[in-house]
Amino acid sequence: MNFVNMVTDKPRSRGRPRQFDLDEAVAVAQQMFHTRGFDAVNITDLTDALGINPPSFYAAFGNKAGLYTRVLARYAARDAVPLSDLLRDDRPVAECLGAVLEEAARRYAASPDARGCLALEGMHSTDSDVHNASCAAKAAAENVIRRYIAARHRQSADALTDFVSTTMAGLSAQSRNGYDLSRLLATARLARLALTHALSDEGCGE
Repeated sequence: MNFVNMVTDKPRSRGRPRQFDLDEAVAVAQQMFHTRGFDAVNITDLTDALGINPPSFYAAFGNKAGLYTRVLARYAARDAVPLSDLLRDDRPVAECLGAVLEEAARRYAASPDARGCLALEGMHSTDSDVHNASCAAKAAAENVIRRYIAARHRQSADALTDFVSTTMAGLSAQSRNGYDLSRLLATARLARLALTHALSDEGCGE
């Protein structure tokens, strides 16, 4: 894949380096990390894609892990499953959790070059900072789901959150393994049936 050089073409004053757009640089890095995985992208790859030299890269981002934290924040804001939109108080819990899983399937399969969840796949990195940042992102999402379930099904909140999180991780992994959207959606819909059954057996009614 060819990544766009994000250096601007603005004229330079003497002695001043060319400037680049930080937001667009993070977008390019997100695509690279998502496509290839954090560990497979090196500094030369990034500086070549961004059109900057290593000193400028380190001045802007600190290090590669520092750039990843910006990428992760951008991914959470723009591309991650929108939990706040899908976890609705006016709908049954199982229906909303099923919607989360189906949306995850769609997003994970949306781009043939950047499959799966960037945050979940980042947990496999050998870089401890990247691993920890990805784990923190996963935990934050799990806390949102847990609180939503607990509001109506407190006793089941932990087990159902674990089930949803495990299913999402599986969908991400299988997407990276080449599963197409139809297969991912089939799994998400089976999981939705399991959630409906589990909450029905709980006897709480919705």
